[in-house]
Amino acid sequence: MRATRRMRAIDEPTPLGKAVSYVLLGIWTIVVLFPLYWVSITAFKVPIDVNDGPFYLPFIDFQPALDAWQYLFGTMLADTLRPYLNTVIVAICSSVIAVAIGTMAAYALVRLTYRPRVGAILGFVLCVILAILGVALVGVPWPVALACGLALFALLLYGLGRRFRRALGNDDIAFWMVSQRILPPVTVVVPVYVVFQHLGLLDTRTSLVITYVAVNIPIVVWLMRDFLMGIPLELEESAMIDGASRYRIFWSIVLPLSTPGLAATFILVLIMAWNEYLLALFLSSANAQTLPILIAAQNATRGPQWWSMSVLIIVMIVPVVLLAIALERFISRGLLIGAVKG
Repeated sequence: MRATRRMRAIDEPTPLGKAVSYVLLGIWTIVVLFPLYWVSITAFKVPIDVNDGPFYLPFIDFQPALDAWQYLFGTMLADTLRPYLNTVIVAICSSVIAVAIGTMAAYALVRLTYRPRVGAILGFVLCVILAILGVALVGVPWPVALACGLALFALLLYGLGRRFRRALGNDDIAFWMVSQRILPPVTVVVPVYVVFQHLGLLDTRTSLVITYVAVNIPIVVWLMRDFLMGIPLELEESAMIDGASRYRIFWSIVLPLSTPGLAATFILVLIMAWNEYLLALFLSSANAQTLPILIAAQNATRGPQWWSMSVLIIVMIVPVVLLAIALERFISRGLLIGAVKG
């Protein structure tokens, strides 16, 4: 009797394909994890082991030591904790504010219709430029220049607003917001520096929080806008029929259903703020210094202090990894958008 040959499913790879896939995945796993392994073992090396290396096997190639840890968290404890606290406070505060504002803006772009006039936008930009020129060239105090610019814009809008015909839509606004991330930060860091210098906010956590929020809001709007589009409109219409206001719908219906998207967006924004280097380099010094700046400062005149860098890198990435794991579990228990539709 002829043996029945098992039919392979269309999504089941061949044995050769499985072998090749496992080999490639193993190689890629080594590529991804080896830097983390190198940082982990370097944090427990003394300088002579780093300079005379490479040594990769603890207790075989080299004897682990806690010299770098004792130096950073003993002798230099104050200089290590200050950047760490600055990073935690600035990253968390800016991420929470960016996600809160960006989510509300994304919801408005999804559910409300905006038709801003191009002429009004250009008039506002012109008033801002005039206010900046007044501060930079004439020496007008910035509160006076700001008030004059807003007053001029109000007069321009009231007098010529009806003559503006061409208008933009929600998609144009969303594209304009995400285009702010296309712009290289180095092109705007100097004007931002001058603004905070005039405001007396240089080397403060406030300046970093404001800048990080402004930089990360476009990303939040872009991500949450696509996510909020998946929420069934019928749920909100039913709530409106029952007398719920737009704000009540947002807080009681939209936000609970958006929990997975909020968590994922918060992780992304937090990582971006946690690792931000360029803006922190220009806007902070000794008081508001963050961990990326402290790590870069380990490349001193004596050369890169790899052992100190490794310790700081471990201290920097562990909290973010733990938070990502916690929020990932929370996302997996979140509500599935669309499952409640119909």
